[in-house]
Amino acid sequence: MPFTVKTIDFLIENRLQNSKVWFTEHKSEYTEYVLEPLKKMVVKLAPAMLAIDPLFIAEPKVDRSISRIYRDTRFSNDKSLYRDVMWCVFIRDKKLFDGLPAYYFEISPSGFRYGMGYYQAGTASMDSFRNLIINKDKSFVKALKCYENQKVFKIEGDDYKRSKYPEQPENIREWLDKKSFHFTHNSTEFDLLFSEQLPDRLIEDFSMIKPLYDFLCIVEKQKSS
Repeated sequence: MPFTVKTIDFLIENRLQNSKVWFTEHKSEYTEYVLEPLKKMVVKLAPAMLAIDPLFIAEPKVDRSISRIYRDTRFSNDKSLYRDVMWCVFIRDKKLFDGLPAYYFEISPSGFRYGMGYYQAGTASMDSFRNLIINKDKSFVKALKCYENQKVFKIEGDDYKRSKYPEQPENIREWLDKKSFHFTHNSTEFDLLFSEQLPDRLIEDFSMIKPLYDFLCIVEKQKSS
């Protein structure tokens, strides 16, 4: 089944209630309206994602390819028990690989977003990333062409206040000046979110940016060499 208005309603109400008792009483709604659609999404996307990278985890389980609804409040000022944002992610095993890029799909009351990149890139990854760009590595040239020939994804992430590469063209500085980054499509197209066509759209768009993912794999390989 696709996501529905009830999916959004549950995420909002559960966050507002902020109650283990309320969540337990309504857990069947969480399962039906939130968890099951995410599981079906992972199953639908898995073949295409494994074609992009056979080492991806693509399992329709919480803490594998699906996020928890419980928040980790140990290091946060916000002590809310539950999140109103849920996601599925395709990434290599973090126990074997460190600081890796991932594909992701995220749903929240404000809409949905999907894309590929780092949650938070480490210093070694960004050093490797910039080195490959400066040296015009063929994997970056291919990634740049892919990015500039599409209109779905935008590169996002915090920039340094002052460019460290003022001599570079603007389209290259857009990459070099990022502290970390991801390529994301943000949408409030709820008709698509609630339709059976959503997985097919994600497969099409995720496959389109494979050269970007391939470039980041080279970044990680060069980082560790």
